[in-house]
Order: sequence, then C-alpha cells, then structure tokens
Amino acid sequence: MIEVSAAVIMKDGMVLIARRGSGQAFSGMWEFPGGKIEAGETPEECLKRELLEEFAITARVGELFAENIHAYGEKAIHLRAYHTEHVSGDFKLTVHDAIMLLDIADLNNFDFAPADIPFVKKLQEMSAAQKAP
Repeated sequence: MIEVSAAVIMKDGMVLIARRGSGQAFSGMWEFPGGKIEAGETPEECLKRELLEEFAITARVGELFAENIHAYGEKAIHLRAYHTEHVSGDFKLTVHDAIMLLDIADLNNFDFAPADIPFVKKLQEMSAAQKAP
C-alpha cells in the first residue's frame, strides 16, 4: 500500500486543481496536488513538503477532508485529502504543467486521476447541499 497525501485548496468558493506533467503516470490528468508520504513523515508533513517542492509555496494543512483506497492494477494507494490553506509564495510549476482555480461545478469538465474522483464527488455534493434551500 502506497500512502499519499493531497491538498484541497479553496479560495473564494473555488478549488485548485493541477494537471500532471509529461513523463508521469496519468500524464495530462488533473488531480488535487500532493505526493507520497516518506518514512517517518506524517501525512500533514508530507503535504507541506510536497507543496513546497512542487509549487514553491508554504501551506497550512488543516483537517482531513476525505480518504480512499484505490487499486491501480497490482498497486494500491491510500489517499488522504486535507483542507489546505495557501499561506505564502507564488506558484511555480515543477512537476505539473498547469494549475487552475475553478468553481466546483466545473470539475466535471476535467479528466481526473481515478483516485481523485471520490474527492471531486464529495466537493460537488457539499457544494450542492450548501446551495439547497
């Protein structure tokens, strides 16, 4: 089992997504950014490190948003997504080739890595519940 952390970064009711760059598994697909947890690292520490390495930003990791286990053939990942706040730094892309800040309703227009799809659905359900009378 590969342990992975991901960031759900919200700003003004919009969510940040990133497109995986060429040469990576699932190249061209969108995801909530993050990465593999290293030995001796907590999921939150991993997320701070990954966001600094991948985007040159400092982040504050909050509460667990959701988690799921997804099998990719013989490999499986345990993906934990956390509410995350962008604290400082300008986004610089190092492993992704694009990032977008968009309305949750527009997430269906993007091709997400399979393990991230449950997070898309949960965001959409939460958004719909907030808009319901």
